[in-house]
Amino acid sequence: MSGRGDALLAHASDAARVRALTTAPDVIALRVERVRAQVDALLWAGIVLGLAFTMVNVQTFAAAGAPQFSPGWWVAWLLDPMVSLVLLAVLRAEQVTARYQVALPAWARRTKWLTFAATYVMNTWTSWGLDDAPFSPAGVVLHSVPPLVVFATAETGPVLRDRLTEAVHRAVATTPAAPIEPTEPEAVVHAPVEQPVHEPAPAAHPRTTRTGGRKKAAARPRRLLADYVRAATEALDNARTAGAQVEVTPAWCRQVSGCSAGTS
Repeated sequence: MSGRGDALLAHASDAARVRALTTAPDVIALRVERVRAQVDALLWAGIVLGLAFTMVNVQTFAAAGAPQFSPGWWVAWLLDPMVSLVLLAVLRAEQVTARYQVALPAWARRTKWLTFAATYVMNTWTSWGLDDAPFSPAGVVLHSVPPLVVFATAETGPVLRDRLTEAVHRAVATTPAAPIEPTEPEAVVHAPVEQPVHEPAPAAHPRTTRTGGRKKAAARPRRLLADYVRAATEALDNARTAGAQVEVTPAWCRQVSGCSAGTS
């Protein structure tokens, strides 16, 4: 049974260390950052492909029947990139501000919606039967899907990034306490018994207290990671109960719990 017990103790120690590391705020934040990078890559791929699909129809709309390779035909290719670059600039700014939960001004959203509306109208103009063209329901559906997908993706992206940031904040505030370095039980070693050596008693210190000797200072209790997390959680709960807006930062954790910079 001793061999099985030692194996279970070692397994429990490894499990405690893995749990402590996987629930650490820094590890959670790293995982969220990896998910954020994947989400951003997929969103940008969909947006770029959707805008590239609309380029040909916008050029046809802008050329207005100009002969192929004529100056008007070449200039028509500039219309779609002009609108798309402005749209991409706004989306890039939203990508950064949403990560730090900062709202853009109203004109940013107006510019985004204006570029979307312009792209949609120019892309589906002939499919609606305008400009002496026959009405084509299939063309309306075909040329409406890419702009609408781009629009939905651009509106959803900032919300997803904001929620990912909120997930990191909640993980920091509600991470369960667990020891970072679990200690294993020490083996009892039976040392050989040695005969005591009688040495002369040291001379008494000349400065003594009235009671006949110095009192040994009480040892300061050791604080674990769980104690720091508990103190920070209680301070955060009290602040939220009082209606205060608290930003959980390492400096704030050091202030309310008294932990070191590395622990915070």
